[in-house]
Amino acid sequence: MGFNRPMKYFVCLLHVLLLFFPILTYSQDKDFVLVLDAGHGGKDPGAVGRISKEKDITLSVTRMLGELVQKNMKNVKVVYTRKTDVFVPLEQRAVIANNNNADLFISIHVNAAKNKTAYGAETYTLGLAKTQANLDVAMAENAVILLEDDYQTKYLGFDPNSIDSYIMFEFMMDAYLDNSITFATHVQNQLVGSAKRFDRGVRQAGFWVLHRSACSSVLIELGFISNYNEELYLASTNGQREMAQAIYSAFVKYKNSHDKKLGYVNNDAIHDATQQSGPSSASVDQPVVVEATTTLVLEEDDDIITVEQKPVFKLQITASTKELSPTNVNFKGLKELSCYREGGYYKYTVGASSKYEDIDKLRVELKKRFPDAFIVAFLGDKKIPVDEARKVAK
Repeated sequence: MGFNRPMKYFVCLLHVLLLFFPILTYSQDKDFVLVLDAGHGGKDPGAVGRISKEKDITLSVTRMLGELVQKNMKNVKVVYTRKTDVFVPLEQRAVIANNNNADLFISIHVNAAKNKTAYGAETYTLGLAKTQANLDVAMAENAVILLEDDYQTKYLGFDPNSIDSYIMFEFMMDAYLDNSITFATHVQNQLVGSAKRFDRGVRQAGFWVLHRSACSSVLIELGFISNYNEELYLASTNGQREMAQAIYSAFVKYKNSHDKKLGYVNNDAIHDATQQSGPSSASVDQPVVVEATTTLVLEEDDDIITVEQKPVFKLQITASTKELSPTNVNFKGLKELSCYREGGYYKYTVGASSKYEDIDKLRVELKKRFPDAFIVAFLGDKKIPVDEARKVAK
């Protein structure tokens, strides 16, 4: 005996629901997997300062960050590569991320340099090191594999001390690079704005752990342990809380954008900017809103882009705690020199164009003179991430 018409409709509807239910469940209920990697550990101390070790600073900041995420973001699964002072091989850190199907991998480190006056924070994504300074950082962090048995076989002949080994990164196509750069920009903005770190920029270099992690990934250098004044901050509980808070705020911004692209609203860590008073220990559970470096989110209704609001690209060549004279020898022959204040520093730029390509051409022309110069973007008086400015400019 056949079904009557209402029963047929019910059966068809049931089939449709059963067909799409796994997809609906995945898009709405799947936890976002965040893997937190505290650099070094155990027999590997990392960089060593006068009063502290890199492995202890990174572990403390990583655990503070993880606690903030777990407390405030119920749909995020936090996975640690280590939660205690143990040695974890570099390859194993990436394996942990891949086995947990990570959506984002954050590796936290502390820098060191022969120049004891070097200071500031920088955030890396995977790529070919464009300068010797970037290569030096990658070599220092990759050198941990030398502590492992049979590392030549395990790491496919990769030698962290050989420049030739880093050529491989020039030919890698990283499918996660755009998202990695976006998150790295959020991190750098927050470290500079809320944690008041000196801005050394978003950079690229050949880090093995980022190469092997099949997800968006960044490596954060919180500051220089070789600079005693900065080491005092890095080793302090208050400093570690501020840095963890800054990275957390960047993650909230990134995660909210991630959720919006999937088509649903994330109610985790929603905050009222009017209630934020700054990065104090009393408000450590809430993201810090940094007005000077607020990211322009194109999808939000209150950010309507008009024809007059085209971004302007500039080439940042240097920064100083003191205002420099336009006649300074470093500025000789430069055109369209300008300066803006951010994080207590005078930052100097050259060039100004609504076309990214024009400033990128200028960057190439001035590469020998300013090897660490990088492109910045402004919308009116507000500094915005370059990747978002390029979207507006198109």
